Amino acid sequence: MNGRENLAKSLRAMKWYEWLMAAVMVLIAAYYMVLSLAHPGATENPGWLAVLNFISGVAGVFCVFLCAKGSVSNFAFGLVNTVVYIVYLAYWKIYGTMCLELFLYLPMGFVGWIHWARHRDRKRRENTRARRLNAWQNALVAAAVAAATVLYHAILVRVGGTVAWLDAATVAIGIVATALQTFRYREQYVWWLVTDVVAVAMYIAHFDPVYLTKKVIYLIMAVIGLLNWLRMSRENTSNE
Repeated sequence: MNGRENLAKSLRAMKWYEWLMAAVMVLIAAYYMVLSLAHPGATENPGWLAVLNFISGVAGVFCVFLCAKGSVSNFAFGLVNTVVYIVYLAYWKIYGTMCLELFLYLPMGFVGWIHWARHRDRKRRENTRARRLNAWQNALVAAAVAAATVLYHAILVRVGGTVAWLDAATVAIGIVATALQTFRYREQYVWWLVTDVVAVAMYIAHFDPVYLTKKVIYLIMAVIGLLNWLRMSRENTSNE
């Protein structure tokens, strides 16, 4: 089965509520894109950035829909989303999350794509096999997140980053969640759930309707993804 067939099979597996959320994302992103282009100054974002927001919104939600199912195809959408999101974050000087996207999400997108493709589910070849952490590994991960948040906050304050605590928490959690995602651990979704709560708070504080909508969808899909990966890890009991 080639990549195109895998993608088609994964898209057919999407639920009605996922298509509904995708439609909401497209409509909101398209509205603000047209508004920014037709009436410069009507929104905080310039027209060219609104176009990138539209691309990021659509690519981002399809990435999380497919990732929640364990579909290898999620990485294609994720890499597009990462590239345009880096530009957005640089424009608004949200440096912590920008560095996370540039130096972690972007290269790890390629690493994760290769790793997932090499460990496909035996029955559903478009998906990867899920793994799980034990209790002491989870405790170690939580301690690392707390320490990294404090350290990165201090760095962001020095360089003049905005929403520093929220930005620092997003970075720390994102590093952990990305590592867990790359190596196919179900606990990634516990941390994606936390980081999506933080991200929603950040885009309420720094209001952007397109990214706020996207992050709310991410939050909903983190819950769905956690349930899916719990089921997948039970079906694949080997921890390799």
